[in-house]
Amino acid sequence: MTDSDHDLADAQRRHWQSTYTAHPGMYGGEPSAPALHAAALFRAAGAKDVLELGAGHGRDALHFAGAGFTVRATDFSATGLEQLEKAAREQGVAARVTTAVHDVREALPFPDECVDAVFAHMLLCMALSTREIIRLVNEVRRVLRPGGMFVYTVRHTGDAHYGTGIARGDDIYERGGFAVHFFPRHLVDALADGWTLEEVHPFEEGDLPRCLWRVTQTLPPSAQFL
Repeated sequence: MTDSDHDLADAQRRHWQSTYTAHPGMYGGEPSAPALHAAALFRAAGAKDVLELGAGHGRDALHFAGAGFTVRATDFSATGLEQLEKAAREQGVAARVTTAVHDVREALPFPDECVDAVFAHMLLCMALSTREIIRLVNEVRRVLRPGGMFVYTVRHTGDAHYGTGIARGDDIYERGGFAVHFFPRHLVDALADGWTLEEVHPFEEGDLPRCLWRVTQTLPPSAQFL
């Protein structure tokens, strides 16, 4: 990581911490549409253990737990995860949820082949360089069991905010304190190398609206990670 990358990462961590502190439960209590879709896919595939990356204050992790999955939830905001833990206790699903404060620029703090499915809603399109995203997906591959499923969503280069705001390089643009890495389609294809790319589904979210892809990819039954 370069000095500028490190500075941006630190700034984003502080910004998310202050945002969750100022706006507890900022995304509401209802799960996202991608999480509803992912839960159905995971259930159909027979998954039991789910890892959510970038869980924030936990609306999607709580949905997975309520649906009967064992959930590991990570985020680099301790404040967001504290809100998740409180909600899990209130909803009676705390026994099925564990949390870990973690920056996805580092190796995932889990052993090899320990989960059946991984979910990440707009985590990969945060202020991560292409190199960091590739490393992260290799880590996802490592912790998934053979045949495991990865569902993620990202804003893409067709989004109205692409190319606007402060240019940070590598298709990263910052607006209002939030930095976004907008995905070109070739990056999605590169991240699916060695996987089965099941779906790249375009959808919209929010008031702009934001333009996203929901990507589903699975490991072969005898997958080997790099």
